Amino acid sequence: MQSLLIKNARLETGFTYENNRVVHTKTDLFDVLIQDGEIVAVGKNISQGDCEVLQANGKLLMPSFREMHIHVDKTYYSGPWKACKPITNGIITRIEEEQVLLPAQLPYAQQRAEKMIEWLISQGHTHIRSHCNVDPQIGTRHIEITKEAFKKFEDQVTYDIVAFPQHGLLRSKVEPLVREAMKMGATLVGGVDPSVIDRDIDRSLNLIMDIAVESGKGVDIHIHDPNSLGAFEFYKLAELAKQANKVGQVTISHAIALGDLHGKELEELVAVLVEAKIDVTSTVPINRPTIPIPYLYENGVPVSIGHDSLTDHWSPFGTGDTVEKLSILAERFKFIDEYSLNRSWKYASGGIMPLSDSGERVWPQKGDRANVLLLDAECSAQAVARRRPITHVISQGKLAYKNEDALVKEVTK
Repeated sequence: MQSLLIKNARLETGFTYENNRVVHTKTDLFDVLIQDGEIVAVGKNISQGDCEVLQANGKLLMPSFREMHIHVDKTYYSGPWKACKPITNGIITRIEEEQVLLPAQLPYAQQRAEKMIEWLISQGHTHIRSHCNVDPQIGTRHIEITKEAFKKFEDQVTYDIVAFPQHGLLRSKVEPLVREAMKMGATLVGGVDPSVIDRDIDRSLNLIMDIAVESGKGVDIHIHDPNSLGAFEFYKLAELAKQANKVGQVTISHAIALGDLHGKELEELVAVLVEAKIDVTSTVPINRPTIPIPYLYENGVPVSIGHDSLTDHWSPFGTGDTVEKLSILAERFKFIDEYSLNRSWKYASGGIMPLSDSGERVWPQKGDRANVLLLDAECSAQAVARRRPITHVISQGKLAYKNEDALVKEVTK
């Protein structure tokens, strides 16, 4: 039996109110005992013989992160610096670039994927969902490479691999390759912009769902199409999810159209997404209208966040730092008070938070999976607003990362 005892960790225990408004998050020091990847005790002065002991020294214990949208298979990360080429023909610019770039990157694609996974773990992620190119130039080689990369970290992270036809399922004629990718171990069927890329909404979406049914897997589809065009695709996808018994098994990545709709149009579409139990993943973009993340979550559409890339031919700006991403989300939606900052953690943790909406301590509890972070922070609100550093990552009950030198100067707190 493998045991880890975390001593003197700071846990959130409740809220302090003034005039019915949350003004402070209460915390206290606890010990947390972990055995075989599960939390078995939370209390004061726990003693346990023959186990590894981690002295938290008052650092804040929080649920770990889930990176729900990344492309580890095509990255410049850990390689020489390279900025992006200008876009001259919309998304087609990048597709044409990939036709040459990705075959050239094959010799070092796995090494770079491993470096990115390693970095994402250090940034507090204990689950990673990676979209993985399947296209005519590289076939299913990226599926093989991504599987091998993740295999090296199986004791530190769980993962999904999305068979992703970046160049279009119909446009690049990769239906047989995507079906093969599912047999090779991809865990989700991907797709991209049924109208702009595939130019046939019905056929594209039907084919994606057919592959999902055949493989017994779920769907995660990139839809960048805006306004009423994107909304039309969402309605179609929801209808197909119900017909194919895939309710609760579909994710829309980016879902840009949700940032363009308002009032009754948005309300009616959200109701349809809720009925089909479709969830949404966002990078919290600031270079275009951001989808209404708080509104979606409050009305029953689960929203998760991802980084999309660290640095690649699509963007040079990614960091993989999800504390920073939550801070950007908070700033974008004006989360400036204690309560809203506290509640933002759910977008990165799969909904897990230490406190309920009413301030009751609900995590960690006996029986919870031991996927946790330690941060140099007084509470989660401060961690998000001031972008406080992660010092330890515990994944599946094991110490996956430690950097006690990651402390910043007092003036930044």
